Amino acid sequence: MSGTYIIGDIHGCNKTFRHLITEKIKLKKSDHLYLVGDYIDRGPDSKGVLDFILELRSEGFNIFPLRGNHEQMLLDSFDNKETREMWLYYGGEATLESYGAESLSGIDLKHLQFLLGTGFYYTTKNLIITHAGLNFDIDDPLEDLNAMLWTRKNEVNLEYLGKQILVHGHTPITLNEILNQELKGSVNIDGGCIFRNRSGMGHLVALDVKEGEFIYTENIDYPA
Repeated sequence: MSGTYIIGDIHGCNKTFRHLITEKIKLKKSDHLYLVGDYIDRGPDSKGVLDFILELRSEGFNIFPLRGNHEQMLLDSFDNKETREMWLYYGGEATLESYGAESLSGIDLKHLQFLLGTGFYYTTKNLIITHAGLNFDIDDPLEDLNAMLWTRKNEVNLEYLGKQILVHGHTPITLNEILNQELKGSVNIDGGCIFRNRSGMGHLVALDVKEGEFIYTENIDYPA
């Protein structure tokens, strides 16, 4: 039977990402996999992460990728020097290094096309999935795309959500905080995979929607 999985922020941790997919989730082609964005920056192999996502797609897996704020910074860097400097400071240099590149021109065109094709949210009967969350201060939270990339507000409008759960990443929290969440309202699945030196963090986390459980693995991209 098919399952539905949602994976949090990867940040260039390609070995960890592959391990979660192949060894922990054991993804099948009948499954649906949602990715909340922030595939790139900070970690050692952003290029490898994007290669693997495209590989899964080409093999017929059902992949639904969202855009994170780090992808948005990269895309905006082509036209804005200040954004480019901010992107490089917040992990973009590691992304360029993964391509063996010194500038944006060295990034694989098919990866840029993939990132340009990512959306800001997905909705299903029971889920709203975004990178960072929603702005519940406006009548239609789905109109504020910037909030979907950047917000760190935790408050939710349960009346608006109804039977849906808002699943997001962006704000790293400890594994214990993730595991202790109730599956209602807002659910954060950013286990701070890249922040392996922060107490309680350093985990890549997936929500198994069908089973109502979290699946996770420690960061294996760096030596212990």
